[in-house]
Amino acid sequence: MKIYFANGLFSEADRLYNDMVVKKIREMSSDIEVYLPQENGDINDKMNYADSIKIAQEDNKELLSSDLVVAVLDGDTMDDGVATEIGLAFGKEIPVVGLWTDLRQHGFNNPAKVEAVKIIGENPFGYINNYTIGLIKMNGVVINTVDQLLVEVKKYL
Repeated sequence: MKIYFANGLFSEADRLYNDMVVKKIREMSSDIEVYLPQENGDINDKMNYADSIKIAQEDNKELLSSDLVVAVLDGDTMDDGVATEIGLAFGKEIPVVGLWTDLRQHGFNNPAKVEAVKIIGENPFGYINNYTIGLIKMNGVVINTVDQLLVEVKKYL
C-alpha cells in the first residue's frame, strides 16, 4: 500500500513532526510505502530551485499513484498545499485520513465553552474549513490523535 503524507514542510517543527509520524506509519508494516514530500530533494531542497509546474508534477505523480492520503490539518489554518492535495484526492476517489490534533476541540461538553460561542468575538473551539472537512468525510475520516491515525491506516492494509 502506498500512502501520500500531506503536511506543511517549511518549519523545522513541521519537518520533525512529519518524520516522527511517518516513522510510526512505516514501522507498522513492510507492505507500506510512504511518500513524504520533504524527502523529495528534487523539489523540496529549498537551497535549489524547482518551479511551480515541477513541484505540481512531482507531487501529483506521487499522490495519484497512492492508495491513501494522510493529511495533517493542524495550524491556524490548514496548509494551502494540504487543502489542494485533499481536493485532488477527493476528485480521484483516493481516501483521506485527516489528522486534526488541535487541543481547542476538546471540552465540547463544557457548558461555559458552549455558551461562550454565543458572544461575539468568543470562540473557545478551533475552526477548520467545513468544505475541506466534508470532502474528507465523504471518502475518509477525520481523527485527532496519532494513535487513532495508526488504527485508521491499518484498516486500509
